[in-house]
Order: sequence, then C-alpha cells, then structure tokens
Amino acid sequence: MGRYGFAVGLLLAIGLVTVANCAPEATVTASQSQIPPLAPGMARVWFLRGWDAPSGQNFVFAADTAVYANGAPVGTLRVGTSFFRDFPPGSYEFAVQPFGLPTSQATTLQLADGTQTHLEAQWVSSWQFGYPQAGFSFAPNTFAIFAMAPQVAQAYLPTLAYLGPR
Repeated sequence: MGRYGFAVGLLLAIGLVTVANCAPEATVTASQSQIPPLAPGMARVWFLRGWDAPSGQNFVFAADTAVYANGAPVGTLRVGTSFFRDFPPGSYEFAVQPFGLPTSQATTLQLADGTQTHLEAQWVSSWQFGYPQAGFSFAPNTFAIFAMAPQVAQAYLPTLAYLGPR
C-alpha cells in the first residue's frame, strides 16, 4: 500500500497544481486614480464581463459581445474586461449582441445625474428565455446583460482588465 499510496498522492498533487494553473489570473490595468471623475450633469455606466464558464462552444466563449444603448453601439466586451461610458441623464435600454439564439432581453434604466450603474454581460442558457433545451452543436446559448449590485461590482472590477472609457 505504501508504494500505491505515494503514487496516488503524487497524482493528486499534480492534478491540483494543474487545476490551479488553469484558473484565470486577474489583470488589473488601471488604478482608481487613472479613472477620470464623472463630469457634472452626467451619469456613468460600467460594463463588465467576467470569466464565463466554458461551455464546449468555444466560438461563444471567445466572442467579443457588442454592447448597445438605445440601439447604438457603445463598445465590446471580451471575457474578463470592463469599461465605462458616461451618458446624459435619461431612460436607456441596454442590450448585448446575443450570439447563438436571439432574445429580446434588455435592461432598461433611468439614469440620474451623478449616479454610477453597473451592468454585466453574461453568457446564459437560452432555455432561460423560452427556447427548448438543445445539444451544444445547435448553439443553444446566448448573451444577456443584467444590472449588478454596486457592492458586488466594486469587488469584481479589480479582477477585470480595464479597457478605459469608450
């Protein structure tokens, strides 16, 4: 048992090191001092895309999804990135390029002067939007954008590569 116990322990240690090396590394590229202050009469919206779970659909996982405000493009998000855009106060509908099956999912916000809002683009299963479950070869998944709690976003932002204002 001693020889086999050592071999099992060695394989377990190698496996743990391998898994640890697969974890995404945080790539913080900007300090708070590099982020310009919000101009008077504007509202800031942060756009984030975390580390999507691998799906077996590499074209979806690797996709840079476009972000839209009231139908106009405001930037793109790849895995592990963030950027912000300043908007005049008003009502905005935010959406992302779906990839895979299209949905009517959007997040509508009323932006007020001096506020900061955080939106996260997420890769989601399209069955959540009423499509039947299908195999991965059918590309049953899509992107959606959701509002984040400020406390969660502030903890998450330092783990993402900052792309700068767009």
